[in-house]
Amino acid sequence: MSLEEKILSLKKLKEEARLGGGEKRIASQHEKGKYTARERIEKLLDPGSFEELDMFVEHQSTNFGIDKSHYPGDGVVVGYGTIDGRLVYIFSHDFTVFGGSLSRTFANKVLKVMDLAAKVGAPVIGINDSGGARIQEGVDSLAGYGDIFLKNVLYSGVIPQISAITGPCAGGAVYSPAITDFVFMVRNTSYMFVTGPKVVKTVTNEDVSTEDLGGCLVHNTKSGVSHFSCNNEDELIERIKKLLSYIPQNNMELPPRIPNNDPINRQCFNLNSIVPDTPNKPYDVKEIIREIVDEGDFFEVQELFATNIVVGFARFNGNSVGIIANQPKHLAGVLDINASTKAARFVRFCDSFNIPIVTLEDVPGFLPGTKQEHGGIIRHGAKLLFAYAEATVPKITIIMRKAYGGAYDVMSSKHLRGDINYAWPSAEIAVMGPKGAVEIIFRKELLHSDNVEEELMKYEKEYRDKFANPYVAAKKGYIDDIIEPQNTRYKIIMALEMLKNKKEKLPYKKHGNIPL
Repeated sequence: MSLEEKILSLKKLKEEARLGGGEKRIASQHEKGKYTARERIEKLLDPGSFEELDMFVEHQSTNFGIDKSHYPGDGVVVGYGTIDGRLVYIFSHDFTVFGGSLSRTFANKVLKVMDLAAKVGAPVIGINDSGGARIQEGVDSLAGYGDIFLKNVLYSGVIPQISAITGPCAGGAVYSPAITDFVFMVRNTSYMFVTGPKVVKTVTNEDVSTEDLGGCLVHNTKSGVSHFSCNNEDELIERIKKLLSYIPQNNMELPPRIPNNDPINRQCFNLNSIVPDTPNKPYDVKEIIREIVDEGDFFEVQELFATNIVVGFARFNGNSVGIIANQPKHLAGVLDINASTKAARFVRFCDSFNIPIVTLEDVPGFLPGTKQEHGGIIRHGAKLLFAYAEATVPKITIIMRKAYGGAYDVMSSKHLRGDINYAWPSAEIAVMGPKGAVEIIFRKELLHSDNVEEELMKYEKEYRDKFANPYVAAKKGYIDDIIEPQNTRYKIIMALEMLKNKKEKLPYKKHGNIPL
């Protein structure tokens, strides 16, 4: 056979490999409103940039007659390419081949791209659409999962790891996405659970649908497993691209800077009216975020989970930052179990990848009640405290209104190594709100008073004048400056510029013991 004939043969074999499980199964995938493994890669990566690896790999199993079926690629497409010109590694489960189930050779392909990504320092994106472990391979399949889990852990905080769930992800398979930095899901077509509806019915006698057990909305609103809920795969792909624009290639680099035309010294006059004069009135903190960031562009993370705190990415003067903000619009912005863990994980991601943290604070405290106490609010709240204290990236805090009790300390206070801590004139920094405080301090006087309401108002004013304002904290140096709200954007940008060469190290240790 001549070289020319061999080349023609190679082209034919590659064309066959690209068909995966065949035209019929591809059509079935499309009928479900899903793309194929290769279509997803083509849509995600820059045109013509994908370089596939291990296209001809096949499984080596002989159990239960599976040796009679072989498909090039063995159910997963792997390789590398670029997104907006930046290198990424990718693996995409091919549901048309053995239902995307994981074999030993399948796992080896995934491990290869993960190792390459770590060697060169580039993000790895996993697109999950799989029936789980390939049962015919028994422990080899389980070993494959275990090996992938290990790499997820070893490369955590080294390279960004992103998971897209575009179909089923069940059993042990769920733990790999759970370890990665961000999880995307698609409404009505993707789901995740450790045990399926049939097992749940057998063990607990609960009747539950696949969607109600582990669908997209469940994991975006209740469990917090997923970070992004997408209406379809096209939206998912665009949101992955946007996420990548805010984060660096690896933990040794800075995020990309994207210049814009938003003036550094733009005055934000609307901030003077967003926060109500009445301390107990709600408002939407996202209005403040959009007012101060570059061109009002805020990329929120976990938008539907623990809505009493807001986290996400934005830019100041073209530079990427992570924003954490209490949300008075929901539960008055209190910290509870879910809000604490949501914010703590986001803080740790930003710290891992050199992304400065801007905290917008308006917090009345931790949520009281037996449900929170019995659920471990002490332990979970301590996670957020731990994350902020441990973070060495630039940390800027703006206290807009309430900063009460232990929550004041936890929200990136000066005492947790906050670099620049500003307060608006409307800030109230105290152990607790004036009403609760005076009811404790002056309980005897109020008990014997003929006019409790009048006395209460008098004592509240006295307490507010002495403590519930930013000036006492400023006098003690716990606040670096009290600023006009309209200057907030400029002050943050100047602080970020000043802190850009910040170097801060933790004491030598293997790692800390965060209160998990």
